[in-house]
Amino acid sequence: MKRTITISIEQLSRPQPGGIATYVRGLAKGLHDLADPSLDVVGLGPRGDMIDDQLPLRVVNAPCGVRLLSRLWPMWPLGVPKESNVVHATSMAGPFAGGLTNAVHSIAMHDLLWRDEPGISTPAGIHFHDRRLKLIVDRKELRVIVTSPGLSERLVDEGIDASRIHSVRLGVDADIDSAASETSVHELLASHGVHGPFTLYAGTIETRKNIERLIAAHQIASTKIPDLGTLVLVGPSGWGRVITGDATELGLVSRETLLGLYRDATVFAYVPLAEGWGLPPVEALNVGTRVVASATTPSVAANELVVRVDPFDVESIAEGLLAALREGVDDESQAARRRSVADLTWRNVALDHLVAWR
Repeated sequence: MKRTITISIEQLSRPQPGGIATYVRGLAKGLHDLADPSLDVVGLGPRGDMIDDQLPLRVVNAPCGVRLLSRLWPMWPLGVPKESNVVHATSMAGPFAGGLTNAVHSIAMHDLLWRDEPGISTPAGIHFHDRRLKLIVDRKELRVIVTSPGLSERLVDEGIDASRIHSVRLGVDADIDSAASETSVHELLASHGVHGPFTLYAGTIETRKNIERLIAAHQIASTKIPDLGTLVLVGPSGWGRVITGDATELGLVSRETLLGLYRDATVFAYVPLAEGWGLPPVEALNVGTRVVASATTPSVAANELVVRVDPFDVESIAEGLLAALREGVDDESQAARRRSVADLTWRNVALDHLVAWR
């Protein structure tokens, strides 16, 4: 018997799709990788051309743009195929409205960052998220799929019954074989004046990511052990002004180049003040690289192979960078780091969702 699972993909059409877009693509991939002929997976997007022609699912388009969809979806399941057995909102945009009485309705909750770091959002953005959270609390039939460890308890405190909450893993793309060659990475870095070892940060360049403290800590640690090399920043500009000092910015790079940078970095450093999950440190571990991360980064908060630091303390970050240099770089050490994230596959993510949708 065919089961139609509709997931919203409108996030992919936004100017800064962010981590939710990675989740959307990964969930679609994971459901596809199950190769279950009984599943018909549909991506529901806004009006217009297909958002991502690499998505391994059937795409349907609602009859309006993404802004209007976000306003209508709490009241009306606009564009949702009537044959849907599962309707899954991958973000707080929706769709939330019922209308399909026999369907399972769910919403993915990734974080409460607008509460944790209100400075990264506008007043309108905070108001939007607060109103949507109240809607989610009030819609008792809505299952809440939580992607971040520790978020379940906070949502219970917000008024969501624990029986409605289902925790799932997130995944990492196991595509290291497609990484750029060492020669290619070396040439890219050399073109930006970087020669020899380097410390890598990957992610949005914004205030929440704590770049300025990382730069200060790297300067302190480098005076003690120069082997850290240059601090290299990869990623787009985000919310807030960040002074990057003597760090080297590469901006956005291809997926292949990013994987090569992860692989060749002396240390990967990721110390945000607050985080929903934190994919970059998992990607670095997945290629065997030594990782320094905030103790509050959910994806690696319990990973004993990560050097965890206090993101508010420059000295703590500096000591963490030095401690990472003392970690092994032999084959077994690298293999252990890869094993520590081995269960974080998109296939497992899809299996976790299917359990939540039973």
